Amino acid sequence: MLVEAPEPKYVAPTLRDRIGRIWAPVLINGKGPFRLVLDTGASHSAIISRVADTLGVSAQTDPILVRGVTGSAVVPAVHVDRMEVGDLLIEPSVLPIVADVFGGAEGVLGREGLPDKRIFADFGRDKLVISRSRRERAGLGFSVVPLKITRGLLATEVRVGSVKTLAIIDTGGQQTVGNLALREALMKHRPSDAVGEDIIGVTLDLQHGDTIAAPPIDIGTLKLRQVRVTFADAYLFEHLKLNQQPTLMIGMDVLGSFDVLIIDYKMREMQIRTRRSMAQALR
Repeated sequence: MLVEAPEPKYVAPTLRDRIGRIWAPVLINGKGPFRLVLDTGASHSAIISRVADTLGVSAQTDPILVRGVTGSAVVPAVHVDRMEVGDLLIEPSVLPIVADVFGGAEGVLGREGLPDKRIFADFGRDKLVISRSRRERAGLGFSVVPLKITRGLLATEVRVGSVKTLAIIDTGGQQTVGNLALREALMKHRPSDAVGEDIIGVTLDLQHGDTIAAPPIDIGTLKLRQVRVTFADAYLFEHLKLNQQPTLMIGMDVLGSFDVLIIDYKMREMQIRTRRSMAQALR
């Protein structure tokens, strides 16, 4: 993917998994740290069964319903007293036990503790900071993208080619996924270079889609080129009642290509530094 940028107008180590998602080192009940995927698209944190075994906690009586991109499932859950990473503290909590689909990570760190937080991810240095927002303005070489809360999710307005599109910021997503309304607005027929691809979610449901090179995507002052989007009639679009409006879930295939990504929940903005803008700022 190519990115065009305008002219420049407490830290925990993290890792990115094999598909580029951010791992946050999270203490649970004082044990760990456990590697949880930082997922701005998840309403609630979750763990895999191995973590529950390590914590020595057993499933509570009542299972709970979880929803993912491709489907929903009823799963067991456990009570924990506290979860913490950086300035983020969640206590107490009920954590669903989900399938191990995280490429080596041990669950999901959802957005339940993030409304007043600032996420700083430096992909070049492999660093992650989760801190309280102090309304810090974007630095030199950063582009600012205004955000809003839609259906509880971080979102922004973008243009895909000439089509006005709602874009959900999904740091837990492997790939960028578009709904069929967006595909219909962009093209009437399946292009010859479409590649069939399966999307698998946390519930292990499979959804088939077509991966296509999208037109340039305008997000804030950036123009993203050569982004490949998987178009699918995904369960989550229907659940969120977003299957009629052109909608895109921007995953880590795009977000992880930036040099630095900052998401400030209190300011409702995303601050992006591309590798090109960093090089320009250093001249």
